[in-house]
Amino acid sequence: MAYGFPPEERAHRLPRALRAPFEARTWRETGYALLNLPMGIIGFVWTVTMLSVGAGLLVTFVGLPLLVLALGGCRGIGRVERARARSLLWLDVEEPGPVRTKGRGFLARLGAQLGSGVNWRHVAYCLLHFPWGITTFTAAVSFLCYGWGLLTYPLWQWVFPTYTDQDGLQIYGDGNGGGWQLHTPLDLALASGVGLLFVLATPWVVRGMGHVDRMLVSGLLGPSRLADRVVELESDRGVVVDTAAADLRRIERDLHDGAQARLVALAMDLGLAKEKLMEDPEAGAKMVEEAHGEVKIALQELRDLARGIHPAILTDRGLDAALSSVATRCTVPVSVTVDLPARPVPAIEGIAYFTVSELLQNVSKHSGASRAAVDVWQTGDRLMLQVYDNGKGGADLTAGSGLAGLAERLDSVDGVLAVDSPAGGPTRISAELPWRA
Repeated sequence: MAYGFPPEERAHRLPRALRAPFEARTWRETGYALLNLPMGIIGFVWTVTMLSVGAGLLVTFVGLPLLVLALGGCRGIGRVERARARSLLWLDVEEPGPVRTKGRGFLARLGAQLGSGVNWRHVAYCLLHFPWGITTFTAAVSFLCYGWGLLTYPLWQWVFPTYTDQDGLQIYGDGNGGGWQLHTPLDLALASGVGLLFVLATPWVVRGMGHVDRMLVSGLLGPSRLADRVVELESDRGVVVDTAAADLRRIERDLHDGAQARLVALAMDLGLAKEKLMEDPEAGAKMVEEAHGEVKIALQELRDLARGIHPAILTDRGLDAALSSVATRCTVPVSVTVDLPARPVPAIEGIAYFTVSELLQNVSKHSGASRAAVDVWQTGDRLMLQVYDNGKGGADLTAGSGLAGLAERLDSVDGVLAVDSPAGGPTRISAELPWRA
């Protein structure tokens, strides 16, 4: 859901209170308030009639389809109301998703429609919108008529003495021409003053009613928070699955191209060394020594690979020690400050570790910085991370960058990544994760 109004194109000399009655927004919202009554009547009559008939015929099989038809009609009215709010109130409410059916068959579809909370919220809107439409229509018409009528009263006051036996508009009287009739210059000025007050108040009354209309439309005609959360979780699940698959492919590639290839070559070298030991012990010993060096390299590669999966130091000693270890491998000096009262859950701790690791890799490869800093702390139920460097800046979250992928990973656990990296630096990247202790 989003709403807004076009920015002012130029500065105005008149105060806003004097401009408001003539602004396009005021007349759009006034039109919306006036249309509330006919739309409210249509929605109320449809809803009450169809629900009453459907409920009365529940003893027959016809009742259920009629109730479903009533709900479908309410959703159709909601579609019109969302379009009306989009064009006149500048309120863009997303279309609710289709009703999900559990099972197959006609009765399963009927049951899903009758059990849909979105459908019944549309019904509630149609019922509530009728009395609210009466209110907005009455208020808008009253303020418009009284305001502009009294403000322009000196221009049409002549109608009364010309075509009636009164000198002016009668405020009160005894029915025989007596009482207070607005016809003196003071009366005309007073009427215009009161009309001006009504005209100046009309935009704010209309805008106040417009805010209520926005709450009704967004609260009752949009997707439910639960549905939004389901869609978000489905999207996050896809990101998690894709990330896990990418990690598995990376591990398989590293094993195949690194440690596995080295171990295969090592096995072949040891086989040759075994044969050489019988013929030429000195050459065989040299080959064994070379194989020993290959073993050390293979072990280091396996350690690096294991660290990339989940470092043992993180499990044993927590974020402070693990991030300090990562900082020592960065090509620039890095200060690490970790201020946590306790350890978060392992999953969040692991994501925090790999987030800082990837950001420090970016510092080493792309920043051109001479120093960097890592700060980790807790705020309420959130784990906060910040990585700073004094490099050249220019980092962004555009699609295709490593930061964009990192932001997607954080989003999959309700985390947030914020990048502040102007051209010329410095760069400050902040991450926020749920604590979930």
